[in-house]
Amino acid sequence: MLTFVGLGLYDEKDVTLKGLEAIRDADVVYAEFYTAPLGGKTVERMEMAYGKRISVLERGDIEENAEETILKLAKNQKVVLLSGGDAMIATTHVDLRLRAIDMAIDTRIIHAPSISSAVAGLCGLQSYKFGKSATVAPPYKGLISEVPYDTVMANKERGLHTLLYLDISMRIKDALKLLEAVEGKRNGKVLKESVIVGIARAGSDMPVVKADYLGALKSYEFGELPHVIVVPGDLHFLEKEALVKIAQAPASI
Repeated sequence: MLTFVGLGLYDEKDVTLKGLEAIRDADVVYAEFYTAPLGGKTVERMEMAYGKRISVLERGDIEENAEETILKLAKNQKVVLLSGGDAMIATTHVDLRLRAIDMAIDTRIIHAPSISSAVAGLCGLQSYKFGKSATVAPPYKGLISEVPYDTVMANKERGLHTLLYLDISMRIKDALKLLEAVEGKRNGKVLKESVIVGIARAGSDMPVVKADYLGALKSYEFGELPHVIVVPGDLHFLEKEALVKIAQAPASI
């Protein structure tokens, strides 16, 4: 049996009771943190809270060598794979589950909160008005990916909000500078004229949620990771009120 357990948004306490039960009942517990950040979690705190030894896997252990490690054990033992957020947000986990099914291994998913489900409530936007999301990553070989900007533009045309995930080591100000560079290259002004929401440490006792225009938001100090960005589309009057009261957006939005 291979059980995928989501660890939730921020620290070791976010795991569900069902997830905790599966962890404690497992013969072997693995974890990976390359698809989602650790946030306020540490392996040591998780081991103390869950009462189990946890082996941390690298990307290659799952994407290249899983048949000889995870899946081989899961044919005859109870194996749990832990990951941040929800257990099935990452396509890597879907691929691993399909490989397990091909090997006639039973699989189970234990879900948990993720930023994709929590972000609307954190900033007061309506969840059904979010469009396609994208990830902002550092430049590769000096090239900035324009996919996040294209995603924002496509959603904007439909009046939809955009959730931008950030690379696990990236801060909001750095992501905004990359988006601004793409907009400058295209001589655009949509982002410059949009209120943007930055969110830090979702799920913690003290998350930071701040909305402002691009120029001001770049200089705002959001503190420790993880960070995400939301670019709103068309705003209902209740959403405007929420951004002002919850995210301290300018009253003129």
